[in-house]
Amino acid sequence: MQNITMRIQPFRGSHYDYGVRQAEWLNETMYMNNRNFEWIKRRPKFDLSYEETKGLYKQFAPHIWEELTGIQDELKINDREILLNFAHYRVSPKASGCSVYLDDRHFIRNYDYHPNTYDGMYKLFQPDAGYAHIGPASRVTGRMDGMNEHGLIMAYNFMNRKRPFDGFTCFIIGRFILELCRNTDDARQLLKELPHRGGFSYIIQDKDNTSFIAETSARDIAFREASICTNHYENLDQENRRYLVDSKERLDILDSISAPDRDELIEMFTDRRYGLFADNYKSWAGTIHTSLYDKNNLTAGIKLGENSQMNTFDFGRWLSGGELTQSSIEGLMNTSLKFTSADWHSAKNR
Repeated sequence: MQNITMRIQPFRGSHYDYGVRQAEWLNETMYMNNRNFEWIKRRPKFDLSYEETKGLYKQFAPHIWEELTGIQDELKINDREILLNFAHYRVSPKASGCSVYLDDRHFIRNYDYHPNTYDGMYKLFQPDAGYAHIGPASRVTGRMDGMNEHGLIMAYNFMNRKRPFDGFTCFIIGRFILELCRNTDDARQLLKELPHRGGFSYIIQDKDNTSFIAETSARDIAFREASICTNHYENLDQENRRYLVDSKERLDILDSISAPDRDELIEMFTDRRYGLFADNYKSWAGTIHTSLYDKNNLTAGIKLGENSQMNTFDFGRWLSGGELTQSSIEGLMNTSLKFTSADWHSAKNR
């Protein structure tokens, strides 16, 4: 077991200034050193076009492009580096796990992945343009899950890496949904219009208790109604991976949940006896965090690793100008692997 820490990073203001501030945070860590080290080990097998990427951002999320400009200016990196690390277009994510359950009172998910890819940054952002949102960051500018000021909640689950095409990755698509969509109708339309890099399902719920799961791939998109989701398609089944045993086992566990209260849900998702929590970190399938959202009172919770408490944030109060009372989230994980912001190159940190 090792102690792990996630930094809480609130910000109110313009996207460009937000980009500058995020770059300042990055300069306080080993994040960029570690990312560059990874790109040396795993040479990109895709092409990047600055003008093409910029054009798509200008079409869908021009203010987030301003954020990328702020990051680039502060870090003093070139166009290729900003695209490779922060724009999330044409980059291919690794395979991962994840489990989601929702009902009219709760939205809970386990994020299962590899610690070396995990930012360890929990963000609250109230922009001058676009909707304010809260949630854990992925690759700095992206979001793994989250809730916005209108009570719209988003999470995504990996499905496959088959035949990727030119498009955005899940990290930034999740951010687009939170920042650009007021309700499920908005999110459904946006997901239809966006180019998708690969195979992910997006689980969306709004404050009116309307929800859907969007099964997306580089070739197709299908919508369905369900309250549980793991890591295989139901409608786009021709796109599924060959090995689905673990995903289907977790889906059966989720399907057995009946009228739970908050504490029961947290226990099921974070106690390994129930089969949803995993520590397969070296296999890209260990539970790093558990997120819990309540759209009715605009509260968000996150539990890091295991044997730790659920940290709850009154997002509605923060939106009204309230200040946070904590600056970090602590937890325990059964692995020696470190987050992306840690010093990988010190003894025993690899």
